[in-house]
Amino acid sequence: MSTEHEMAELQEAAEHGREQSKLAPVSFTMAVLAVLVAVAALLGHRSHTEEILKQDKATDTWNYYQAKNIRRNTIEQVDELLKVVPLKDAAAAEALLKKNEAYIEKQKGDQEKIQEEAKGLEAEVELCTHRANHYDLGETLLEVGLVICSITLLTKRRTYWIAGILFGVAGVVATVMGAMLH
Repeated sequence: MSTEHEMAELQEAAEHGREQSKLAPVSFTMAVLAVLVAVAALLGHRSHTEEILKQDKATDTWNYYQAKNIRRNTIEQVDELLKVVPLKDAAAAEALLKKNEAYIEKQKGDQEKIQEEAKGLEAEVELCTHRANHYDLGETLLEVGLVICSITLLTKRRTYWIAGILFGVAGVVATVMGAMLH
């Protein structure tokens, strides 16, 4: 639901509220729900942005891991060639093999650290996804509550107002649950 549409609904609700004082609490409830919809939407958008940024960082980290893996595999293949190809300077080849062995071990250690970092980032992405899903659910429930409350203005039935409040409460609960995820 767009903000312009919500504002138009609120203005219409305010006009109805002035006309019929019994509907003033409904208009007030709709105003509160509209504010809560905006808050939940903002939280959801920020959480989705954070999710995307963390996913990009995780992807970059996995790419760095893969680059290290490719370098290590290339050096290992060079070592395999040095072991089977006849060389003019066996001592130089042996020195290169020892140097490469140290390099390969360093790469393996680096890769383990990078892999741990990438997995940690993936866990953060998952958390952001769950948080964003809660905010999205909260926003949806709040919007439904707002619409149901607006039906009260048309029908003048208190049942719709109460149902709208219940949806609003459910939306607030979903949003708060998202904020509590750590």
